[in-house]
Amino acid sequence: MSHLSTDLRPDLLGFLTERHLATLSTVRRDGSLHVVAVGFTFDPDAGLVRVITSDGSAKVRNAERGAAPRAAVGQVDGRRWASLEGPVRVSRDPAEIGEAERRYARRYRTPRVNPRRVALIITVQRVLGHAQRA
Repeated sequence: MSHLSTDLRPDLLGFLTERHLATLSTVRRDGSLHVVAVGFTFDPDAGLVRVITSDGSAKVRNAERGAAPRAAVGQVDGRRWASLEGPVRVSRDPAEIGEAERRYARRYRTPRVNPRRVALIITVQRVLGHAQRA
């Protein structure tokens, strides 16, 4: 079912805070999808997904390509799943990178030091998912 990020059921919000890896999908130059495993965080109040990564990676290049780049993260655990999608941008702002790192550390672990780190930020426009346990 489709939701706005500000209108999510508690079970889906809870699922998005559990420690799970996900896939990040971005669009390559030729229009095909580039899909990689990532850790991500979701801020329902701001409607943002944050992914930390190294500058220059394929996902960063894809997020900087074109007039309106888009991305999606997908998380699955058995019958529970969620997909969050929207426009994506790359941030090199130390404050935004620091916020992404802090959120990542709370959900996963403290990230390794990476002086080339950037943050991919997806403004969530659509959420699909089912998070009720069977």
